[in-house]
Amino acid sequence: MRRKPAAPVFKPYVMHQQYLLPPSYDDLIEPEHLVRVVSAAIDKLDLRPLLRQYKGGGTSSYHPQMLLKVLVYAYTQKVYSSRKIAKALRENIHFMWLSGEQRPDFRTINDFRGSRMKGVIDEVFAEVLEYLIEAGKVKLEAYFVDGTKIEADANKHKVVWAKRKNTYQKRVRQQIDELLKRIEAENEAEQAEYGEKDLEERGGGGEGGSAIDSEKLRERIEKLNQRLRERQQPKKDTQAARKALKKLADDCLPRLEKYEQQTETLAGRSSYAKTDPEASCMRMKEDRGAEKPWPKPAYNVQIGTEGQFITGFSVHNRAGDTPCLIPHLEQVRKNTGGGLPKKIVADAAYGSEENYAYLEQQNAENFLKYNTFYQDTHHYRNPQVLRAHQFRAEHFAHDPETDTFVCPAGKRLHFQYTSRYTTDNGYVSDRRNYECFDCAECPLKSQCTKAKGNRKIRISFRLLAYRSQARANLTSEEGQRLRAERSTEVETVFGHIKHNMSFRRFHLRGLEKVKTEWGLVSIAHNLRKLAA
Repeated sequence: MRRKPAAPVFKPYVMHQQYLLPPSYDDLIEPEHLVRVVSAAIDKLDLRPLLRQYKGGGTSSYHPQMLLKVLVYAYTQKVYSSRKIAKALRENIHFMWLSGEQRPDFRTINDFRGSRMKGVIDEVFAEVLEYLIEAGKVKLEAYFVDGTKIEADANKHKVVWAKRKNTYQKRVRQQIDELLKRIEAENEAEQAEYGEKDLEERGGGGEGGSAIDSEKLRERIEKLNQRLRERQQPKKDTQAARKALKKLADDCLPRLEKYEQQTETLAGRSSYAKTDPEASCMRMKEDRGAEKPWPKPAYNVQIGTEGQFITGFSVHNRAGDTPCLIPHLEQVRKNTGGGLPKKIVADAAYGSEENYAYLEQQNAENFLKYNTFYQDTHHYRNPQVLRAHQFRAEHFAHDPETDTFVCPAGKRLHFQYTSRYTTDNGYVSDRRNYECFDCAECPLKSQCTKAKGNRKIRISFRLLAYRSQARANLTSEEGQRLRAERSTEVETVFGHIKHNMSFRRFHLRGLEKVKTEWGLVSIAHNLRKLAA
């Protein structure tokens, strides 16, 4: 006889089951879960700077400690939208446990992140850093610094470019000049007042000969209007002048004011986004393989790490890494109570005279590469490459008695003058300029220089001394170890944040708010690593 197949067995499934005692969320969360690490870490922080953001009296507010826990944990879970965070507070038991079952809406969460946290994120991060130091995870001995570009929350098609603005501004000033000429041609009083001198607006009689601006143009329009009203000539003679004056007031003046406002917003930058004026257009690393890579509105994020914990961060709206190092390290000094880590390690993008001088002033060991470090430490076998290497200015022999340099052909370059170079941060560097007067018949000229005339070089002896010191530090046993560690330090952290945490674009606008958001990302990264 065939046996009947056994009937399937299922576990009891009962919806709407009543409990005598409702279950506790605390019993449903594992003891070593990340949400407990976040909660315990923030419980130990001194949040008085955050509490000072609240005024006394009025309606009760959600506790900032709870909101900070929710935000940090949300960032560890790759949840960055305030609406999605509010949704998680209603549906996710980890969020519900962390908030004590309180349910702030997305407006409250966004206001806390964008307004309450703004200005105090550095102090909160400093508390987290102190917590890591006390836990023995960070010693602040070696500081590995690097930067990356993070896309801004801005429309990449609505951008103001400085070059284009300058072109338009020049055109409108030329148009103003032509209209003023047309008006003055019919104004006999101007000849009596100015004689042979040009108008102030055209740069001929004003203070310092400066170009016209919107304020001067507005004053000039008012004066010309008054004069046209006072003139007793027939209307036919003044019609052209009145038409030109109307174009000045209705067209040229608003355009000139717009370009002046754009100049003020640019503040020396090459571009800015209209939807986030504090973001500058930068070339993104992920777009390098594209056929037509186009700069996007972004921020330059600088971080320092130790043991792949973020021990310092700063956000900038300039693309180059070189001028960002000193502001970044000043922020680190503020977070650590006035001192820098003992060893500063960075790649060739940071090896400038200004940065070397700053590290010397702060008594920090110099492990910054410079742009030709590889060429100076690499042994070439290709004769052509070796010859090109010998013709670099810093490799010319210097005779201190005659203050001349000797090129590979045996010819001397004589001192001509000293030029001064000022960086964006205000650092002044002296560069000595030398020239050879006998290059015309030199058989090595084609290898030495592409200039039509003689070979000229510009040398900073102070920079050469700093590079020599950096080269000695980097090629030492300790320097080689730090260089090997740097390759797995900062880049690993950036890869974790961009790939694992899926953070490739800011969700807030404005430099201060973006800095707050990156501070939350840094805290979330540190606590994730601490839990791991």
